[in-house]
Amino acid sequence: MKKLLRCFMLVLIAAMFMFTAAGVAAAEVKQVKGQTLYIPYYTSFIGHGRDYSLKATTYIHNTDRHNAISITKIDYYSTSGKLVEKHLPQPLKLNPLAATRISVKEPLRGEEGTGAHLLIQWQADNKVTEPLIEGVFLGSEGTHGYSFSSQARVIQEDAN
Repeated sequence: MKKLLRCFMLVLIAAMFMFTAAGVAAAEVKQVKGQTLYIPYYTSFIGHGRDYSLKATTYIHNTDRHNAISITKIDYYSTSGKLVEKHLPQPLKLNPLAATRISVKEPLRGEEGTGAHLLIQWQADNKVTEPLIEGVFLGSEGTHGYSFSSQARVIQEDAN
């Protein structure tokens, strides 16, 4: 049964990525030199009077075909806005079309995990296409699995 549940979750994740990619492809291509982004990092949700745990992973894709970008900051915050962890000890270079993933070592649970989030900052030497940054959230309870995704939101931009 666990094997069937895993297969179902993988198919569901693949379908979510296909629909998300279709939406991104239809959007205007934007060239910028850096951004600060906000992305939810939900590690639990509360429903039916219970606390359900989630496995959260954030993916960063450099979508530029010719230029590298540097991830300069990844900070993890609780629901209440308290800085929990500075996740990146030094800048991380992402070559053209490269990707990386982020998993927080000790995610928050309960109320402090329901609105947890990351602030991610990146920069480039030249104007580049915006990176694709998404969060994927998975969980299961008994024979039921649940999953969803969320895209990062730009809160500051360096267009020059």
